[in-house]
Amino acid sequence: MTLVPSIGRELSKPPSDGISNLRFSNSSDHLLVSSWDKSVRLYDANADSMRGEFKHGGAVLDCCFHDDSSGFSASADHKVRRIDFSAGKEDILGMHDEPVRCVEYSYAAGQVITGSWDRTIKCWDPRAASGPERSQIGTYKQPERVNSLSLVGNHLVVATAGRHVNIYDLRNMSQPEQRRESSLKYQTRCVRCYPNGTGYALSSVEGRVSMEFFDLSEAAQAKNYGTFATGGCDGFVNVWDGNNKKRLYQYSKYPTSIAALSFSRDGGLLAIASSYTFEEGDKPHEPDTIFVRNVNEIEVKPKPKVYPNPPA
Repeated sequence: MTLVPSIGRELSKPPSDGISNLRFSNSSDHLLVSSWDKSVRLYDANADSMRGEFKHGGAVLDCCFHDDSSGFSASADHKVRRIDFSAGKEDILGMHDEPVRCVEYSYAAGQVITGSWDRTIKCWDPRAASGPERSQIGTYKQPERVNSLSLVGNHLVVATAGRHVNIYDLRNMSQPEQRRESSLKYQTRCVRCYPNGTGYALSSVEGRVSMEFFDLSEAAQAKNYGTFATGGCDGFVNVWDGNNKKRLYQYSKYPTSIAALSFSRDGGLLAIASSYTFEEGDKPHEPDTIFVRNVNEIEVKPKPKVYPNPPA
């Protein structure tokens, strides 16, 4: 492990091609990483050790945990896989008609949810025997290609091309609870639900983020947003105070584009994928690298508002 104090610890044995996503486990400092080199890797971020690797038939566009040593992957070969690093085993849950762009596991519903460029989302039962006829629960058409999805509780938020946003209740997937249009001008890059279950953050390719709530009432819109981090093609990671719409901290510049970010379960670690995202086309670029840095309270704690003294 190489130590670079200003940007964090560099993990050994990174993927050999673009990093599509990385995620910390909900119960440890294990880190799951998907890549365009057709691999899904499991790391122990603290020990700087790779615990296992699976190779797929195409680029892996997303991954998520099931438990501390198993998870699910979304691949450009159209397949949805369950991968178990302890047993060294993988199962194919099913397939889409086009590359699978994103995958999430719902602990509330016990289901795997995938979104694809075939303009559908699909729900799967990972406890069923392998094969789409046995594990697929439902298919739900979307207005455009699925770019990102996120879960919190029974809320599922689906962001597609064309700036569409569909919000579902996993207990009734027959139709979206809400159909929205992104308030941002350009294509959606990522959507992430707030941990407290009140709404979601939406980012776009122009480098902007909007903060939205499930409840559209005026009172709901006055709620606090909280703290969040963003990474961009400029190689910078910024931490923001969403409530006051101010930047709290900017980390030193990373070698190339920031492809993905993930906070550990307690917020004490931040994993950063420094991986060129081809925003300027095919050109020489820095190697794909994963950095893990300790998060200090001063970097993420909103500063108290300072009010002017009343006139004497």
